[in-house]
Amino acid sequence: MSSREHVKSRASARSAYVGTAAVGRARRLSAAAVVAGSVAVACLAGAVPAHAAEGAGPDGHRVAAAPSATGSVAAATTVVTEGQVKEAAPGGTLLYPSVTSCLTVTVHLRSGGAVGAHASLFQVPGELRSDQILDRVKALAGTREVASVEVRGAVGAWHPAYFTKAIESYGEGEEVPVPTGRDFAGLTAAVARGLGVPADTVTVTDVPDGDQVVEVRRH
Repeated sequence: MSSREHVKSRASARSAYVGTAAVGRARRLSAAAVVAGSVAVACLAGAVPAHAAEGAGPDGHRVAAAPSATGSVAAATTVVTEGQVKEAAPGGTLLYPSVTSCLTVTVHLRSGGAVGAHASLFQVPGELRSDQILDRVKALAGTREVASVEVRGAVGAWHPAYFTKAIESYGEGEEVPVPTGRDFAGLTAAVARGLGVPADTVTVTDVPDGDQVVEVRRH
């Protein structure tokens, strides 16, 4: 079995957990992976759930609810789809929809707020590749101090090298690294190195397929 076929096999096995309810979801494959001639299962992007799209504002931010009788206002939800990196305000929520063979990276800032990234095994057309994600997160966070970093998703489908060279970046005949298990330590080191933060600020968690919701710290 070639390395590309192995990648396809592992990603397909992960997607099987979605069950029959997910059979109808469209699989979005990057143009680069098609040109390479060997496409593995990409993250099932899916549409933003109706509850997230309702009342949505620009850039995937939901408009805050009207003030209640006590004058409080509901915090906004920032929707981050595959290949995107966005910042969420303090006290808000980050929503990562349809996380299957993807990883999400949430950087909580010491001053409040967070930067969230939705890394896809294969590039979604017009969005970032897996090897561009961490640089964009780092640029958006800027010089602000990082309190903690959460990495969550399909840990077993990811080789740490995918953060430095995306699968579709390999040419025909080049061997693509294949994950041999859930490499928590390797992913922790890769993310810490890519973001320029201490490894002990990074946690990596394998979670079931589905939407991910992360509450954003206020301070």
